[in-house]
Amino acid sequence: MDNEQPHQELVKCVVVGDTAVGKTRLICARAYNKQFSLSQLLNTHVPTVFAIDQYRIYKEVLERSCVVVDGVNVSLRLWDTFGDHDKDRRFAYGRSDVVLLCFSVANPVSLRNCRVMWYPEIRRFCPNTPILLVGCKNDLRYICKDEQYLSYCRDRSPLVRPVRECDLVMPCEGRAVAREIGVEYYETSVLTYFGVNEIFDNVIRAALISRRQQRFWMTNLKRVQRPMLQVPFCPPKPKVQDPSTVGSTLREDFHCLLTSAAFTDLVLVAGGGPTAGGTIVHAHRFLVASASTAFHKLLMTDLSDCVTTRRSSDSSMLSGTFGDTNLGNFNSDTECLLGNDHSLQRPARFVLKAVSSSSRLREAVKRRSSMQTLPQEQHPGIHRELNHAAFQAISIEQWDDRGSDRNSSDRSPRQSPAWVPVQTVVQLSKLVSNSALRIIVHFLYTGTIFCRECHLPTVELSELKQAAEFLELPELQTYVTNLMNKEEFLNNDLSQQYLQMLCGRLKELCLEGGLFSDVLFQLEDGTASVHRPLLMSRCDMMHAMFSGDFRESNAKVITFPGVKLRTFQVLLQYLYTDTIPTLKTRECLPIVELGNRLCLPRLISLVENEIIDLFQRVIQAGGDVSEDCIYLLEPLQMHNAHQLVEWCLTCMATNYNHVCNKHAKQLRSLHPENQAYLNRHRWPPVWYLKDYDYYERCLVERQREENPIKPLKRSRNTAGCLCFTSKSRRNAEKQNYRTIRAMDTLSLLRASLRRIRRWSPAS
Repeated sequence: MDNEQPHQELVKCVVVGDTAVGKTRLICARAYNKQFSLSQLLNTHVPTVFAIDQYRIYKEVLERSCVVVDGVNVSLRLWDTFGDHDKDRRFAYGRSDVVLLCFSVANPVSLRNCRVMWYPEIRRFCPNTPILLVGCKNDLRYICKDEQYLSYCRDRSPLVRPVRECDLVMPCEGRAVAREIGVEYYETSVLTYFGVNEIFDNVIRAALISRRQQRFWMTNLKRVQRPMLQVPFCPPKPKVQDPSTVGSTLREDFHCLLTSAAFTDLVLVAGGGPTAGGTIVHAHRFLVASASTAFHKLLMTDLSDCVTTRRSSDSSMLSGTFGDTNLGNFNSDTECLLGNDHSLQRPARFVLKAVSSSSRLREAVKRRSSMQTLPQEQHPGIHRELNHAAFQAISIEQWDDRGSDRNSSDRSPRQSPAWVPVQTVVQLSKLVSNSALRIIVHFLYTGTIFCRECHLPTVELSELKQAAEFLELPELQTYVTNLMNKEEFLNNDLSQQYLQMLCGRLKELCLEGGLFSDVLFQLEDGTASVHRPLLMSRCDMMHAMFSGDFRESNAKVITFPGVKLRTFQVLLQYLYTDTIPTLKTRECLPIVELGNRLCLPRLISLVENEIIDLFQRVIQAGGDVSEDCIYLLEPLQMHNAHQLVEWCLTCMATNYNHVCNKHAKQLRSLHPENQAYLNRHRWPPVWYLKDYDYYERCLVERQREENPIKPLKRSRNTAGCLCFTSKSRRNAEKQNYRTIRAMDTLSLLRASLRRIRRWSPAS
């Protein structure tokens, strides 16, 4: 052989087996020290052989063939063969030192051929050559359940067929065939690189031991050991997929709330109204008051002393439509609404730096003071004139939908004919133009000023910025400033921050404070006041209930049976803020049930993420969540919490032995399908446990063979073995022996005395 060095043993290993069992991949993994990827292993099989000339062409291949095993320098030469049964392999078998017989653990036919076809062929050409049986691709035992593997096979179907569990060859089956033909058994995987170097080291040992029997005078082979036992391969612990969250539709729902105009109770009038060519926009008091500090102070004005031209039928209009007027304090002096309310200030990151804004505002008011406003049409109700740069008057009157665009063609498919006849009407000054009003209201609802569906008019950015300054909207000022500076990319984050701020204000003022609520829900253990239009825009079931021919559409108190106050509060926080509070483990069931009942998939996914994070924190702290997983499993399956169900099943299957030992009774009470799933996906799997037990038994037997127990030496003075007698027993036996000797001596003395007395003369 080429490059053969002195004091170096050359070992020729021939690799045989059926086609497509992984022979060439195994040789390349050893020769090139290469670990293959899943995509490379799943490509369409092309029959190839590893050419023996690679040792001549590539220096690194030749260097990797030289190894030291048990103190012996060895050069290993691997010979690949075709898997076709009708090929002639005599040249490969010639002068071979060891034969590697391969089969695939995903192909039982290849294992049967090892016993029926390959072993007789090897013994016909190599009668005394050692053989090792190798099961290739043992990673398929656990990867056949992997979602990435299954999706890869689906994408390349029908060229690539996924491995079925019924086709897998277990280690006990391969070991049985190896025992039948009298060879050693090993397994390997080029995907995980398990057993690659270990197998070829044992190949070298088998060849050197066979050579030592023929050349017993060679001293360098005396320390070569028998082929070592292979530690069973434990499949990796199943990975729990990170739960995904359904995308948020908060902006779209608020846009639907604006365009549908369902149950609006606020009318914003700009340009003197429709009779003077102005604009009327319908809105909701609770959202506008939460979005704007100026609107909040305006809508919280006490109008109890401003009754004008009110009819007797409108005597209860103030308390019925403006029920929260006693919560606010409105100052009617000059520039009362221009002052800053420190309790309602926005975060500092939204405020646009401006120089002498108050002076510019006073100048604009002074410029407009000479303009004559159009005469306003008086209606029965409550009316009050305002001394504000942006607001001219506020009134509460019975609105007859005159000149409004409620039935315009740009309405959302969710539009509802429901509306409130008695509304709060705010007349804006000429500082807020008609086009600017629609854009401002759109920004208050959605955080943006662009919308193709609403057909918003074009407006000068400077005019829009001035109107935002008068209405105390620093976020809109910053938004327009970015547009003027051509920094539109900053507005995406600004819109998200604005929506977060709006949700926080809705939670503080509307959800917790009950500002402008119009419906009361009667629950099992309490009541909750809510806003009907917001529930309609955020939940399809609520929209159908309030806009259809149901009695809840006009009711002020709605009974909601089977729902606790805590569960309903979590639902309301999701609807108002698109988030949920911190939950306990057992609290998730009623919330998931209610979310499934109201068809809210995002709420269910948020609850799943919250509970999974809680479980992971408990596990990291060293706690046990198996009992909670068993408790939640089947109820969650009923209410379509699929991600949390999968997490619980994976957690229980991963800790199957612990669950069986600690919660055997609860485990037996599960549905048979769940029990079958846990048995099928348990970790470690049953076949690994059996294989590891067999490995430990073989290891003990081998240790006994290599280190036999020496026989114990017996004492010469004892009739039997006293190895296991106690010290007290040995002392008692010694005392008995002494007593017997003393009694024998005394009897001899007595006999002597009798003889003396018989012969003495005195007697």
